[in-house]
Amino acid sequence: MLQLNLITGFLLLCGLSFAHGEMAMQSRFVKVGDGVQLFTEATGQPERGTILLTMGATASMVWWPDSLVTLLAKAGYQVVRFDHRDTGQSTTNLPGDVRYDVFDIAADLIAILDAYEVETANLVGMSLGGYVSQIAAIVHPNRVRSLTLIASEPLGIAYEGEGIDPKVLQHFAGMADLNWTDRQAVVQFMLKIAELSAGSAAPFDTDLILRRIEKELQRTGSMQSAFNHSMMSGELAPNLNAGRLDLPVLIVHGSEDPIISVSAAHASSVNIDGSQLLLLEGRGHEILDADVPRIAEAILVLAAREK
Repeated sequence: MLQLNLITGFLLLCGLSFAHGEMAMQSRFVKVGDGVQLFTEATGQPERGTILLTMGATASMVWWPDSLVTLLAKAGYQVVRFDHRDTGQSTTNLPGDVRYDVFDIAADLIAILDAYEVETANLVGMSLGGYVSQIAAIVHPNRVRSLTLIASEPLGIAYEGEGIDPKVLQHFAGMADLNWTDRQAVVQFMLKIAELSAGSAAPFDTDLILRRIEKELQRTGSMQSAFNHSMMSGELAPNLNAGRLDLPVLIVHGSEDPIISVSAAHASSVNIDGSQLLLLEGRGHEILDADVPRIAEAILVLAAREK
């Protein structure tokens, strides 16, 4: 875990609150298992409830656009985001030392809600984050008010077009030869992932992605450890199926997603009764700043619905 200075570390462990512009913000570490702590950050006040943001595999919370957090918080919600295990400032093990599965990650969401004394929340998950959010919603239906799945697969349901684009797989194959002590090489490797994940709707914003990568690297002691997520296991029981979701569900997906095919979104839409589908033309496995207002509005409309 990234070493913090003694004063900052003490304040975070106690639950530090401070003003972020006009938004109240609180950061704290949440214990989710034996020797495991997750770094979390809450923005805004829970006047209308809480929204928990769960990012995808290998990614910490910095990949959530700040503009999305701000819009949701200004609408009267407490917005909580966090660093997954092995990412950011959360507990990080050595590369290859995987001590958790998808069910542990799903349980982390409930542990975070407990730590913030939140009885029920609106879950928003990106990619893997959407997958584990579905698990949490089925296992703990009384804790989840609504569910937004961004660029995610339907839990326990096969669909046509499964599989990652060969260009992306080829790039990941080069990870075996990557010198993780060469910061610039790591930056370029991560930048290429983002480029390959992008759609054609807008010019690729290299500067924006480089800033996020630099922020990511500044916050972690081992970027290589984040790729432990690719080695997670977890066999689903028959009852863990997206078709059993009984709550308001929003599905957001890019039409050109090279990581999780848009076919996944259509499968989710067909199998989840009453779900809403928001297709983003020309988008890939990404959240563009230009799409944030539209996505935020859809999340807020969903959160206002009753079960």
